[in-house]
Amino acid sequence: MDETYYRPSDLSRFGEIGEEAPDLAKKFFDWYGAVFEEGALTTREKSLIALAVSHAIQCPYCIDAYTSESLKNGADPEQMTEAVHVAAAIRGGASLVHGVQMRNHAARLGM
Repeated sequence: MDETYYRPSDLSRFGEIGEEAPDLAKKFFDWYGAVFEEGALTTREKSLIALAVSHAIQCPYCIDAYTSESLKNGADPEQMTEAVHVAAAIRGGASLVHGVQMRNHAARLGM
């Protein structure tokens, strides 16, 4: 097997990140867990948001985790795909809207 940077099995080792800084890791994991508890948003909605963000930031570990979580929390592949398209549209729009900055800068340069 070829060695790659991304190894799906590493996701289960996430907790190891706290071995050298246990107090900080505990604070992070406590907060992280609280974020995903049912609140104004359902756990299903939060899973779909996390899945979309995972694609926007291109984190393969997050994509794996929140694909599983979305399915576990009752989302179906159609909803998950739509969430990914929302993320892609926002990411694409964010790139395009910066074209205004380019136009402003070119105008300042007299072009």
